[in-house]
Amino acid sequence: MRLAGAALNQIPFDWNHNIQNISTAIEQAKADGVELLCLPELCLTGYNCEDLFLSDWLPAAAMTHLQKIRPLTHGICVVVGLPVRLHHYTYNTAAVLRDGEILGFVAKQFLANDGVHYETRFFVSWPAGQTTTVEHEGESWPLGDLTFEHHGVRFGFEICEDAWRPDDVRPACRLRGKVDLIVNPSASHFAMSKTDVRYKLVLNSSRNFACTYLYANLLGNEAGRTIYDGEILVARNGHLLKRNQLLSFKEVDLEWVDVDFDEPLEVVESIVQLPEPDEYRELNQAISLGLFDYLRKARSRGFVLSLSGGADSCFCAVAVAEMVRLGVAELGEEEFKRRSGAFDTAKTEVVQPGAGGAAHQQATDVDNPAEAQNQKPETSNQQLVNHLLTCAYQGTVNSSEDTLNSAKELADSLGARFFDWTIDDEVTGYVGKIQHALGRELTWQTDDLALQNIQARVRAPGIWLLANVQNCLLITTSNRSEASVGYCTMDGDTAGSISPIAGVDKDFVKKWLRWAQTALGYEGLRHVNALQPTAELRPLADKQTDERDLMPYVLLNRIERLAFYDRLSPAAVLAQLVAEEPTYELDQLRTYVKRFYQLWSRNQWKRERYAPSFHLDDYNVDPRSWLRFPILSGGFGEELAGL
Repeated sequence: MRLAGAALNQIPFDWNHNIQNISTAIEQAKADGVELLCLPELCLTGYNCEDLFLSDWLPAAAMTHLQKIRPLTHGICVVVGLPVRLHHYTYNTAAVLRDGEILGFVAKQFLANDGVHYETRFFVSWPAGQTTTVEHEGESWPLGDLTFEHHGVRFGFEICEDAWRPDDVRPACRLRGKVDLIVNPSASHFAMSKTDVRYKLVLNSSRNFACTYLYANLLGNEAGRTIYDGEILVARNGHLLKRNQLLSFKEVDLEWVDVDFDEPLEVVESIVQLPEPDEYRELNQAISLGLFDYLRKARSRGFVLSLSGGADSCFCAVAVAEMVRLGVAELGEEEFKRRSGAFDTAKTEVVQPGAGGAAHQQATDVDNPAEAQNQKPETSNQQLVNHLLTCAYQGTVNSSEDTLNSAKELADSLGARFFDWTIDDEVTGYVGKIQHALGRELTWQTDDLALQNIQARVRAPGIWLLANVQNCLLITTSNRSEASVGYCTMDGDTAGSISPIAGVDKDFVKKWLRWAQTALGYEGLRHVNALQPTAELRPLADKQTDERDLMPYVLLNRIERLAFYDRLSPAAVLAQLVAEEPTYELDQLRTYVKRFYQLWSRNQWKRERYAPSFHLDDYNVDPRSWLRFPILSGGFGEELAGL
């Protein structure tokens, strides 16, 4: 039998879009002679419809739209994921269609309810071994724990989380010996190195249950935060038969393989290991695809970035350039432009040096107007970046020539539009107003944080205006380490529409930038890779750096992981650090642990207000996707006193 999986890039309850991708996949499968096609979990509605799954109307609409797919299935067996609502409960199901008929609906038995998943809020688990019927417009079909047969091949199901449970409880343990094939439609989120885990899961499943295992995942940034890598795997008795390239820019990525179910295949003793994942490259591809989908699904015209010349903003600028490079490499320039939705005949001109500056200059010093300081883009990719990315360096008396040079050289090398203006007059104006109101001078000795914050906040209105007039998404640049301890200014450097690297720690950001310079050839990063990360909000003579304000980032990241990934108490975190970090004195480690927990607790309100971010690592600190924490709390007072 010729089996296929198709990864689809869907949008929550965008019926026309989703059905078009399903139709395209079926057409491609038929053209390739496929006999059984597996589409991803909940691909008809989209996986991330959230509380709409609790409504009566969304599952009913999905059932109505499923009828439109039936005529497409003549001559092929197709698996389509959708919600089904019965007696005020919603079930996550996979419909099996063949020759224009619905054969039945298999319901998911184990629900994902950890990390970024909250399925038990929306769905009800289906009991093993039970079946019922579902009706629609006078027709009825079986629903529940079902198996099927197609061209003499018996097949059953695991739906995503079903396969991640222990071998003695998952559906596969009851299917062993009863089916030749297990089909798994999935919506398994991307995280760095996760593909290695998924590969082992599928191959071990096919070996342990002596079957062929067909796996198909969702693709792309479906709904904003979660990215899906579109992995397709086919394995038999522990042998890998098919595996695709991940994180494609295609709407539909279909892979097929022929399996001779009549020909015995020896069960392998051990699974062939994959090479170690390249997490730098994985992250690069995931952010590129995540940004591309966010851009087009938000119906935006591009991105605007306050490019400080520091590590985080430089990472974000390169990410947009890589979105262009990888997207064009796979789709071609014209298809990339069409799919992005950000280009039309009226707005495809390249901004030449100095052009357009007056349209976007700040009303600051008329003798030093903002001006576009671009070099002319040389390559077609640079021209696309020029259209899609606008950067501005917003300097103060506390900014250095190092960061200005870093920002300008990188923007020029990418082809991005670049503006340079100062905000000292605005800062002076606000400070003067408050000094007049309070009747006293604001000084660095008495008002340090306030004077730092006003500089960051003053940068927000101008960059927002620049984004608004161009109908662009404003990128905010906070990383996970900063989010953990609130090392950011709310309504300042946190302002934005999308925060692409908020799920990545600062140490990884710095390492990724060095990799991007050497492996990807972004020599414009040479300046930032030579700098110590700094907010540049205090006077230059103070030589402010992030790690002096906080603690070494490697240590901060370790405390964060022990505290919220391993879920250890403050005392256990300190004990673990003492065992791991012999170069630090106990008092110093105790100080860092206390500082982390105190800053974490008092800054939850900031994490609640961050711009949407991508889930990229095995955990993040976004309260709307991975880690919930009270805004008001005891702040670990007793626990820290006990240290």
